[in-house]
Amino acid sequence: MSYYLAIVNSRDTPLYEAALGNPLKDDGKHLHQFVLHASLDVVDDAMWNSQNMYLRVVDKFNDWFVSAYVTAGNVRFVLLHSVKNEDGIRNFFVDAHELYVKTFLNPFHEIDQTISSPTFDIKLRSLAKRHL
Repeated sequence: MSYYLAIVNSRDTPLYEAALGNPLKDDGKHLHQFVLHASLDVVDDAMWNSQNMYLRVVDKFNDWFVSAYVTAGNVRFVLLHSVKNEDGIRNFFVDAHELYVKTFLNPFHEIDQTISSPTFDIKLRSLAKRHL
């Protein structure tokens, strides 16, 4: 299974992006980024129609689905995936949000700075293996 994750702040600036699992087939990384960033408008619309942080599948492009999770600070976790797995994706988002909060509690990390920590990357990939 293949996944592509983007964590985007409230000003639509990517804070973190990663291909998780097997690489997504067919097209390159740029198409995956384009699909995720194009779906941000749909995520913004969907978050006003739901009281939940986990918004489920909000968009579809060809054979790919886009699932989203929005934090209280309007940071969007957007996941491009080829297989529906609602429970696994929801659990992944909840654990990824907790990891994100722990990263931003670090006094040396500035708000809206990209996440370049190798520890964050390793732990997030571990979460992906566990849940996705």
